[in-house]
Amino acid sequence: PPAGAPAPADIDRLVIKNASLNLVVTDPQTSLELMTALAERSGGFVVSSRTYKQGYTSDGVAMVYGEISIRVPAERFNEVLAELRGSVVRVEDESISGDDVTAQYTDLQSQLRNLEAAEAQLTTIMEEAKRTEDVLNVYNQLVGIRGQIEQIKGQLKYYEEAAAMSMVSMTLTPDIASQPITPEVWAPEGVA
Repeated sequence: PPAGAPAPADIDRLVIKNASLNLVVTDPQTSLELMTALAERSGGFVVSSRTYKQGYTSDGVAMVYGEISIRVPAERFNEVLAELRGSVVRVEDESISGDDVTAQYTDLQSQLRNLEAAEAQLTTIMEEAKRTEDVLNVYNQLVGIRGQIEQIKGQLKYYEEAAAMSMVSMTLTPDIASQPITPEVWAPEGVA
């Protein structure tokens, strides 16, 4: 089907699912380790991970925050999200997206078949060409077509891998930092 047109019903849907969560946790460093283990246990991996210090507790201790992005098999996406939700103090914000790339994928497959057919025809023409300039002309066309083929194969691979492994990105805030600030009450005896 043309780009943007709905794909026929008998084609498997190719959907790229991602999630972004802002989580409040007891200890971001420990949570990063647990989330790393969850990703690996689920058949996935950590894309990026970091901790950083920002602000201080009332005791003067630096507060540690964290960020982590993991990829997990798409078929375990909901299971991983449920486990993440259950392992934190609370979820401050959650965003889940699904991008159906079936039409684009199908269109790229069609383009690839057409380019491969053109490549085969040009290869036959080049083998039968007698004049050097004809061989060079066909060769230059072949180089261009092969470049397009590799580019389309790369895009198809990207779609396949992105649909197979969902991205879950998280920011981790320590529970102490999410507590409301209570202003001290003015008392005359404290001033005197």
